[in-house]
Amino acid sequence: MEVDSPSPPRQDSHLPWIEKYRPSGLEEVVAQEHIVSTLKRFINQKQLPHLLFYGPPGTGKTSTALACCRALYGPTFGSMVLELNASDERGIATVRDRIVSFASTSSVSFRSATADRVGFKMVILDEADAMTNIAQAALRRIIEKYTKHVRFVLICNYAARLIPALQSRCTRMRFGPLGLEKVSDRVKEIAALENVRMTPCGLQALLRLTHGDMRRALNILQAAHASVSDEADPSTSGGTDTGAVNATAIYQTTGHPHPDDVELAFKWLLNEDYVGTISRLEDLTRNKGIALQDLVREIHPLVPLLDIPKEARIFLLDQLSELEYSLAQGCSEHLQIGFLVGFFQECRLVISRFVAPAASS
Repeated sequence: MEVDSPSPPRQDSHLPWIEKYRPSGLEEVVAQEHIVSTLKRFINQKQLPHLLFYGPPGTGKTSTALACCRALYGPTFGSMVLELNASDERGIATVRDRIVSFASTSSVSFRSATADRVGFKMVILDEADAMTNIAQAALRRIIEKYTKHVRFVLICNYAARLIPALQSRCTRMRFGPLGLEKVSDRVKEIAALENVRMTPCGLQALLRLTHGDMRRALNILQAAHASVSDEADPSTSGGTDTGAVNATAIYQTTGHPHPDDVELAFKWLLNEDYVGTISRLEDLTRNKGIALQDLVREIHPLVPLLDIPKEARIFLLDQLSELEYSLAQGCSEHLQIGFLVGFFQECRLVISRFVAPAASS
């Protein structure tokens, strides 16, 4: 997705923007230049190895695989490529039936139209790390057996979840998180094509929440745009005002804590009494629909900035990690709010133990 030459708006307006603006060619993929250049060399030589694409979500792994196949096969893409999602079809039956059936048969286009161009078909296996170990072992054997006529592209978030025998048979390519500048440029481009008005603070909030995940950025942008469009009053500008996507719209759409709410909660934890803080935090999470787990994650980076003894900071970070783990395991938010307030109260005692001796000396 090159950001310096916007493509014209497409007619498929009913599609989610992540599909509407999915790259159709390798030259449109954002921020993975080293991978794209390597794949282009493979395609030019028509000697593509088995590939393993791994990395965080929303970094272009599936889009790159599909763009690579389109560059190889052109109009015969449909008959030459089998795309599966292993999270839906993760068992050994899929490997033995669908993949073997596709790999062991040759299509008409394989024998004629593309025979002089590409001597193999392609299997794209998305979310391959969701496959069972037994299915992965079966896939390893299939890769060996049909290598002459089929190439496999395995896509996953965590390469370590694949058995070593699969990893060793593929060329590994890691897709890193997209840079904020790349995400910003692409979001601005799509916002212009979709007539979305964004405030600078709205863009900053969007970038802050996505962490280099382009898919998440576009999903949030589309949802926030829909929410402000519903709330806008068309009569304010002759029926053309669709509302502007600002920071408040972004945080309300995602249910993520607004920085002002995080700062307020942090101030309560540091300065207010135990019972009052519990009451305020429960009201905040209930009235604004904030998940305690999200609030804890936002409080965490504020702790190292506190001007308190390092022992107190270490204590808070340790307790926050325990709290986050408990919430991830499904513990009651009501009880964990009490725990959160409790260890911040205890932190005051930790501070006093280190500050008092220093003051007396």
